[in-house]
Amino acid sequence: MSYFFVSVLQAFLPVALLIGLNWVHRPLPGIRALGWTTLLAWLVGALIGGHLPSGQILRLCLTVAELAALVLFLLCQFSRHQRLGLFWQCLLIAGAALHWADNPSLTALTSTTVVNTDLLLNISAIVLALTTVILSAVLIAMLVHTVPISRWPLLLSLAVLLALPLSGNLLLLLMKLQVLGLTKSLLSYVAQVTNASAWLSYAPALLITLLLLLRLPGLFGLRRNTGQQTDDILRRKSQAEWQNARRTGLWMVVAVLIVVLSQLYWDRIASQPPQLSAAIPVTLAEDGQVHIPVEQIRDGKLHRFVWVSDDGKAVRFFVINRYPDRLRLGVVFDACLLCGDQGYVMEGNQVICVACAVHIFIPSIGKPGGCNPVPIEGWKNDDRELVIGRDALISGVNYFTTIVTLDVTDPVDGSHLTNISAQYKFRYGGKTWFFSSEDNYNRFRAQPRQFVDIAPTAEDGEPEDQ
Repeated sequence: MSYFFVSVLQAFLPVALLIGLNWVHRPLPGIRALGWTTLLAWLVGALIGGHLPSGQILRLCLTVAELAALVLFLLCQFSRHQRLGLFWQCLLIAGAALHWADNPSLTALTSTTVVNTDLLLNISAIVLALTTVILSAVLIAMLVHTVPISRWPLLLSLAVLLALPLSGNLLLLLMKLQVLGLTKSLLSYVAQVTNASAWLSYAPALLITLLLLLRLPGLFGLRRNTGQQTDDILRRKSQAEWQNARRTGLWMVVAVLIVVLSQLYWDRIASQPPQLSAAIPVTLAEDGQVHIPVEQIRDGKLHRFVWVSDDGKAVRFFVINRYPDRLRLGVVFDACLLCGDQGYVMEGNQVICVACAVHIFIPSIGKPGGCNPVPIEGWKNDDRELVIGRDALISGVNYFTTIVTLDVTDPVDGSHLTNISAQYKFRYGGKTWFFSSEDNYNRFRAQPRQFVDIAPTAEDGEPEDQ
């Protein structure tokens, strides 16, 4: 629900504030005319955005047109014509609705074809967000009437806020079309302005806060003026002005808090991926196998473990009893072939892939295919313990990217270093050896038995990736 609330704020709040400023110096049309034109513009923009082709040339033309429209909008602010105000209100709302409806994440509005609780909650979030946006537009227009000097700084600030992501999209499209070359500075700029959507909520809230601070001296002046009036009629009039101004300010504070807190909740909590539970470290016993007591893992919960290979690669795996009424273990690596090593979490009685949020059918865990975790082969269990061999764990090394820092010794000269700092390494005797220099590496590779009393194995003979 929170995503749909925040997505509406990001798409419509800056535009709504521009619309509020657009009417500050123009005569307002009737409420009915404003309502119907706004609704029609929103519907048209949403329909176009929901069916917008993915062609890069079309999107390039659309982006250029939007940037040009922002410039024309600012130029038209010198005019006071009512119809021109209606035109820009329709155009701005249609553009915002187009961007909002073009968001592929909106397909998550509901997961079924019937009306359910999720759909009703998500629609309620959209309606509530639109109400907040409309309220903010009305209130900012009322405040700017009392602080007219703030109108143009607000107009320019909001226009720049909307132009930044558009400029990033423009540069990205030009690079995709090979009109511009790929440079580090351009890519950095594009990444920063196109991935800063949260500021489409934070920046308008900041501007409203600054406007409220500018209004404070006037509010205090109204308060003092009310107390200084001796005439009853003038005192009541002054008191009414003070109460209206205070009420407007309080509602703006409420709007700012709703915007900021909802965006913060999304950024810090709701949008964060599920956190993996701590993995229990395991090591190989003298027989070269990992032994895990069955009593520790038969409760039907996801039990995560980590084994660190001799080159420092952290291999995560988890064990789960797949059936509540009998012992049927699923023993798998905490990774899948499709999504990588982001892992799986258990919420309630569901196992969920962190990367793509797919719910895994628990009895299918241990079987290959789809987003199922990669099975571990060759393990065995009885009623007392689960046993996993070293070779079975080594087969999962390439599924993981995390490397643990280990203290190692150069077998040639006995110097101490870490696996992370070593530039040269070589696999021999079923183990990875690390070297402090290229000369040591070459000497060991030529005659390994001179330095370690270990027989070679079938996997030896090739240097590790540097």
